[in-house]
Amino acid sequence: MSTNPEKAVSYVLSKYVTEYMDKDVLKLDMDTRTREAATMLRHYERDDIIVIDKQKLPIGIVTDEDILSKVSDATVYAEATTLKEIMSQPLITISDKSTLQDALHKMRDNNIRKLPIISKKNQVVGMLFQSTIANAIRDATATAPRLLSPPIKAVLGNLGFVLQFAGVLLLVPAVVATLLEDTVTASGIYLTTVLLLVTGFFLNSYGEKASLNLQQASILVFASLFLLSLFGTIPYLYVFPSDETPGEVFANAFFSSAAGFTTGGISLFDEPEKLSQSFTFFRSYTQLVGGMSFIYLVMTAFYPESKLQAMRGFISGKTLHMKELFLTITVIFTIYIVIVASLLYIFGERNIIDNFSLAMSTLSTGGFTPTSTILNGLLWQEHVVLMGAMILGALPFTFHYAFVRKKFLSPKLGKEVLTYFAILGGATILFAGISGLDPMQSVFYSVSASTTAGLQMESLAGLSGGAHTILIILMFIGGCGFSTAGGLKIFRLFHLVDIKAYFSKIKRSELSSQSKKELLSTLIILALFPTISAITGAHLAAIEDVPYQDAFFEAAGIITTGGLSAGIIDSDTDPATMVVLGFLMIFGRLEIIAIIYIFVPRLS
Repeated sequence: MSTNPEKAVSYVLSKYVTEYMDKDVLKLDMDTRTREAATMLRHYERDDIIVIDKQKLPIGIVTDEDILSKVSDATVYAEATTLKEIMSQPLITISDKSTLQDALHKMRDNNIRKLPIISKKNQVVGMLFQSTIANAIRDATATAPRLLSPPIKAVLGNLGFVLQFAGVLLLVPAVVATLLEDTVTASGIYLTTVLLLVTGFFLNSYGEKASLNLQQASILVFASLFLLSLFGTIPYLYVFPSDETPGEVFANAFFSSAAGFTTGGISLFDEPEKLSQSFTFFRSYTQLVGGMSFIYLVMTAFYPESKLQAMRGFISGKTLHMKELFLTITVIFTIYIVIVASLLYIFGERNIIDNFSLAMSTLSTGGFTPTSTILNGLLWQEHVVLMGAMILGALPFTFHYAFVRKKFLSPKLGKEVLTYFAILGGATILFAGISGLDPMQSVFYSVSASTTAGLQMESLAGLSGGAHTILIILMFIGGCGFSTAGGLKIFRLFHLVDIKAYFSKIKRSELSSQSKKELLSTLIILALFPTISAITGAHLAAIEDVPYQDAFFEAAGIITTGGLSAGIIDSDTDPATMVVLGFLMIFGRLEIIAIIYIFVPRLS
């Protein structure tokens, strides 16, 4: 017997109905004569018929019992009676995106023992029987104890697949380093690639690529981002000074790697131009991988749509069909990068590799720069290009999708995008009025904060309290849902409209269960962002002996992956703090919500 029957049953019930449905369904036109239908039932050894209309859409069901009970004398009436006259309607169905638990609830509520399963086009694709679910539950609880439970095997299998694909993706900067004859950087990236591929292979051998529930998907995404950051430390180990202790080198490398994959963007290199160009390209490339939600990209590229529903739980923002969406977005962002790099070249930035590095970092809202001076003395046209790229990164992926898939140049601006621009516009005016910076710098820093890109020309430690407050609020809010930006996200702020009803005993019952969960998740994240920043800021102020205001600003830039810095964190910060800050950037990239789902399953 299973050592944990409750977990085994929960795992089975989280699977999709399509995995257990009977695909052989007898469908007949509503005008089919009953005698002919009875013959078909006998010939195909079926117990029921799905009745369809002229458009081939399901409208009812007829069972063998219906034929026996509703046709009193088959020899007399069966020739004149049609299925339309004896069918049970309306037809109770369930979506192919539903789980076995959803199916059981619908069967119980409607007192039925079978459910036709329909696709998004309202076509019947199978039939699910209550007995099938019962057998699946019985088999799960009766299985002999195994070294790894099915949920763990599912997470490991998917994790192995993600790591293998990550290894393939990182071949791009490895090839660039090879072409530039930078053997040191190439060696580090190739080693990372090999470790990702080998680790992924072993995880695949112990796991299985099964469907995940929301909690398991959260574990998968956290583990993927952590392991990417961990393995990504290897190339950094080659470039950090050898006179530091091993602990310091590892901590700084892990922090830098996490800042890349999470698009945190806080850099420990004051003069990145001293690094090789292939290495600065690698740093920006890791930001693109993290910013483009690489994990979701991998899943959508190789998994059927029906297995991706759990991923939607912590992707803030409405999504279209995920597979088509991500394939389109990958192409669009590639075009964006080429355009931005080309414009920078036209306006005088003649180093094409640095241009591509900056373009990737900007569009991914990452914040790494290939040189310490590349943002100094920019033409106003270049400022506009970079600000435009940052804003593109902060807009929903669905916005870009609609931009090319629907009427060209006429995307429908949803209220989320309009709200984002309203907040950005208002904050920019306020910041320009109180920051003391010139207008172009004021706009640039406002955009950099609201997109959580973190691009800056100099330390922001000298700003007034009011100016810091505006930038911190912008980083906390972040960009739109399902974008490369970090922060709370505009999409979640819309959940706050239900806050009054949530705390009202009378109106709370009117809210759906999903609305309550979304609002509660938003309130938790809204509380955790400033709380974590306050605690982290107090720690940084104490160990670095800096004003708390600057330390809080630095901490906000970390947890929101905003990247704007007051110049407090550097390579001399103690190793333990650096590792913790690396984890905080991972938590922030996951918008904290995935961590909540791991430890508070009822919210998922």
